Amino acid sequence: MIIKQRMRGFISLTAHPKGCERNVLNQIEYIKSKGEIEGPKNVLVIGASTGFGLSSRIASAFSSNAATIGVFFEKEPQEGKTATPGWYNTAAFHKAAHAAGLYAKSINGDAFSNEVKVKTIELIKADLGKIDLIIYSLASPVRTHPETGITHRSVLKPIGNQYSNKTVDFHTGIISEVSIEPSVDGDIENTVAVMGGEDWNMWIDALQAADVLAENVVTVAYSYIGPAVTEPVYRKGTIGKAKDDLEKTAFDITEKLKSINGKGYVSVNKALVTQASSAIPIIPLYITVLYKIMKSKGIHEGCIEQIQRLYYDRLYTTSGSVPTDSAGRIRIDDWEMREDVQQEILNLWKQVDTDTLHNIGDLKGYTKDFKNLFGFGFKEVDYHEDVNEMVEIDGLI
Repeated sequence: MIIKQRMRGFISLTAHPKGCERNVLNQIEYIKSKGEIEGPKNVLVIGASTGFGLSSRIASAFSSNAATIGVFFEKEPQEGKTATPGWYNTAAFHKAAHAAGLYAKSINGDAFSNEVKVKTIELIKADLGKIDLIIYSLASPVRTHPETGITHRSVLKPIGNQYSNKTVDFHTGIISEVSIEPSVDGDIENTVAVMGGEDWNMWIDALQAADVLAENVVTVAYSYIGPAVTEPVYRKGTIGKAKDDLEKTAFDITEKLKSINGKGYVSVNKALVTQASSAIPIIPLYITVLYKIMKSKGIHEGCIEQIQRLYYDRLYTTSGSVPTDSAGRIRIDDWEMREDVQQEILNLWKQVDTDTLHNIGDLKGYTKDFKNLFGFGFKEVDYHEDVNEMVEIDGLI
């Protein structure tokens, strides 16, 4: 099958197995170039197939030879129809991990469900015994609560007032004004139910009850704060309420893990191109301007660079202490949020329009990163080649 990228709005309908493999191999090569650390040995990554979760799994395996279990929800390929990119990413990761003599198994299913939690615990008991790092990196917009059966849907809306600002269609480079209506009854509660800390807490409760957590276990959930320009719709909007709940949960988890000296952290990460962020008004334009500035200053990072810094400079330092801000959060968005970077964004935001974007922003870089998410745009891949879309994951449970 010759696979071309087909788009519908902000969604790619196809993914390229060879390109996804190249994406994974590039990240592995980056981590290996940084040398090994005394890091985790048995790792569970919840949301392991794309983005920060995938990079966390790669960093765990190839920085400290960790055994990894990944949980995700991806669509497998069908004859003439590609899988989702996370499927191909995982197949490539398993292949590389097994070639390096590393344990790697995965569970494909609804991570919010009790059934997947039970299945994961059974696998840990059978193969690893106990785990010392849990990464929580789910990015689903929908959650069916395992106890109530209610399906909650998250929304990204301001609270109290309508919010208007610039946004960009990154396919065309056209900048326009967008307005987002304020949240209505139930929006905050539903968003917190999906993207807050309850499911993370449930995972830790289940793992602790099953006695599969090692002494000094660490668990990390990923979050985002962002700049003043996105604050009304993000950090002070419905999503922000969910992030507040997630951050509170880190303290609750640390308290319940005291008996084994365990810790729960929220890591605040940098704005990056993801499927989710590409669909959020204002955010693509912000990222486009941010990329230009950070690249000009030599401080731009993608997912793997962020996670490498999290592991090497925050979680697994020779001092043994984890540096946090006054709210107890790990900050690897520190370069994004530098005063000089944010001041430039505020200055350029007033000037950016369709005509000036090619000078003010890095739309080319944004578009490349978006294509890379689905395995497209890699110079090492021949996209005219007939490839097998029916890729299997060796080690899928």
